[in-house]
This record gives sequence, structure tokens and C-alpha cells, in this order.
Amino acid sequence: MDLRAHYTQFWQNAEAQFLKGNYEFDALLDSPTDTRRGITLLARPRGEVLENIQCFLQEMVTLEPEQYYYPTSDVHLTILSIISCYPGFSEADIQLQPYIELVKEALASIQPFRVMFKGITASPSCVLLQGFPYSDDLHQLRGNLRTAFRDCRLQQSIDQRYAISTAHSTVIRFREPLQRPDKFLQKLREYRAHDFGTAVIDQVELVSNDWYQRQENTRLLATFPLT
Repeated sequence: MDLRAHYTQFWQNAEAQFLKGNYEFDALLDSPTDTRRGITLLARPRGEVLENIQCFLQEMVTLEPEQYYYPTSDVHLTILSIISCYPGFSEADIQLQPYIELVKEALASIQPFRVMFKGITASPSCVLLQGFPYSDDLHQLRGNLRTAFRDCRLQQSIDQRYAISTAHSTVIRFREPLQRPDKFLQKLREYRAHDFGTAVIDQVELVSNDWYQRQENTRLLATFPLT
């Protein structure tokens, strides 16, 4: 996949909607009755990248404080949604150890890899960081996982919503109409090619999580170092 072209298409579509005032607001974002839960394999950027993300978000908060901004603890790169979030799911519904063993097997040939986070893109519902892997390890890892879970009988919903192929990280979600949409859009344009730094992915986490990967609703199930 040509990631740059893919992200650019996302941005052009979103920008056209923003100019018309068309934003998509998440009705469940603040709902105490949202019971959607799932199982995800993810990675977490650290250090300089996180600091640069927070500087960006702080600028956006000054323009639109009522939108939802991911705290440092929740910023992540989804490797693969093993069980996509759905209402009522609980990790108690599955036997965890077979999942851990399958993930461990899929990771056996994967070395630490780097992802450059450069620029932002968007959809009508959110703002995302553009991630660009330096190698094909992320692609290979996802392929290994798809193969492993396709050939087993464990509960899973890999690729049922969509087949993830990018290395993006969602950092802003829209929760209500914008108060300063023109200035907000202009600031996003300023960050279209901003260099947020390069993250070294040397471990991944298997977690149970809510739709937004909020820390208070996330439980670490296993950590896998990449060697």
C-alpha cells in the first residue's frame, strides 16, 4: 500500500467535509452505559514522540477545548484487533492462554521496528497521526497473526470491520459542534507534514479494552518483547 497516498486521500475527503461543516460526533464517547469491549494487540510510542503529540494536542485544546483529546496514557498504534469491541464482551468469556500462545508464535520472527510519525490526517469523526513503518515487520506481523487465527477455533473478529493496513494513531475525536472551525482547520493544515519523531517498537501488548483504549477500561493481559 502507498501509505502517503492513502493518508492524503483520507485528508482530502475529510477537509472537504470540514469546509462544509460536516463533522461526525460520537454519541457514545461520554456514555456511562457503553459496554463495548474487546481484545487488541497494540504498541505504544514513547519518549520524544509522545511529547511532540502532547504539544500538538495542547495547541488544539486551546482552540476547541470541548473535543476529546487522547491522554498520553491512551495513545497507541493498533497492531490488530483480535476481538473487535462489541456490547457485553468480557475477557471472562474466553480462555486467555491460547490467545497468548498464538500471539507469541506470530511474533517469533519479528524484530523491533521503527515507525516514523509525520503529519496528520483526518476523517469526519477524528484526527489521526500518520505513521510510516521503516520496514515490513508490521505488515509481516499482521500477516502472521491473520494466518494463526484463521486456522484456529478461538473467538475472533479479525478484519470483520475493516482490514487494517496503516500505522496511524487516533489522537482527537469530535464530541460536539466546533466553536472555531475555521481556526481549527487552519491549525490542522499547519500540522499536515509536521515531524512528530520516530518510535522504536520493541514490545507489544495484548489488552482487553473499550472502544477508545481508555486507561481506566484497559487491562494488560500480556507483554511481548520483540527480540
